[in-house]
Amino acid sequence: MTEAGAWTEERVELLKKLWNDGLSASQIAAELGNVTRNAVIGKVHRLGLSGRAKSPGSATPRPRKPVARPPSHPAGHHSSGGGLTRGNTALAPQFAPEIEAEAQVAREPAPSEDVVVPFSERVTIMELREYMCRWPMGDPTTPEFRFCGGRSATGMPYCAYHARIAYQPAADRRRDRKVIRA
Repeated sequence: MTEAGAWTEERVELLKKLWNDGLSASQIAAELGNVTRNAVIGKVHRLGLSGRAKSPGSATPRPRKPVARPPSHPAGHHSSGGGLTRGNTALAPQFAPEIEAEAQVAREPAPSEDVVVPFSERVTIMELREYMCRWPMGDPTTPEFRFCGGRSATGMPYCAYHARIAYQPAADRRRDRKVIRA
């Protein structure tokens, strides 16, 4: 602290008086001169002056604004195709509701974890190359652990079969869970 901003006994007494009068740290800093608001706050804390009585106006809680409930159906959103859409859903894609039928579930067999990959195609981590499928096969804690090693699609870590397992659309995953539970 510079000589002009030093905490002399007179300045400390003035600080105590202004603090007890209810002035803010910024107002006290301006009154004292050559001292920052943070220096005032620090000195007040070190002097133990932190607790000051609150003004009667601040003791009463502020009235809360009533919580506005959103309408159960957005005003500008119509389910028919010709309706006007407004607000934050204006650019949201409009999807037709999914019709779940047992025939849809049966259209494609669920990929099995027990896909038969010839042992000759399976590779260790040291043999794994950029163009090979990185799908783990077996228990990583055993010496027999390998990776699929099949030809992967360009820029993808897995072969076509393992990519179907790894990258399922969310709707398909939900449907598959329902079939498994049933």
